[in-house]
Amino acid sequence: MAATGLLLGLILVLGCFSEIGVALISFSSLQTTLVVTASHPQRLLRAGEDKITVRWGLNQSLPAGTDSAYKTIKVQLCYAPISQVDRAWRKTEDHLSKDKTCQFKIVKRPYTTGNQTLEWTIERDVPTATYFVRAYALDANDHEVAYGQNTDAKKTTNLFEIQAISGRHVSLDIASVCFSVFSIVSLMGFFFVEKRKGRKAQQ
Repeated sequence: MAATGLLLGLILVLGCFSEIGVALISFSSLQTTLVVTASHPQRLLRAGEDKITVRWGLNQSLPAGTDSAYKTIKVQLCYAPISQVDRAWRKTEDHLSKDKTCQFKIVKRPYTTGNQTLEWTIERDVPTATYFVRAYALDANDHEVAYGQNTDAKKTTNLFEIQAISGRHVSLDIASVCFSVFSIVSLMGFFFVEKRKGRKAQQ
């Protein structure tokens, strides 16, 4: 029993240290080693319809071996500062475990040398806001060790807007119009039949 209790206690302590390690990963400590671009047909994009072409890769001006610890790439859609004002649920925090800047996953895949390209269809649940794209390089422990983004450090350039789905579709509007016309025609037909019945009753 004592040995079991000691083992459980050790596991708990190690778990706590693991959580502390994750919490201490700060955005300001990461190296900017990735080059990221995001291209699209127009500045205003529509959720669920339009696509963004994302490209990322290691900055080729860096020394060989810079990416030796990179195992995974995680690309995300992130809120620009203008869309974070008075919205605590989108707030930027230096500690990545608390940061809410990047909430939408574009892709997560094994890291490979050389530039990568992905055409991503904007998810239907993306809300109306101004965005940029950021890519994180993760190590073997799935911890962020470097990043790159398609905007500058102040997040003011190369931004784009996404318009959320309104909830209405053309097919629904057409069905609504057809139903309204059918209702009017049916009502007119009902009055016509009733009027004829009334005339026959008087004869």
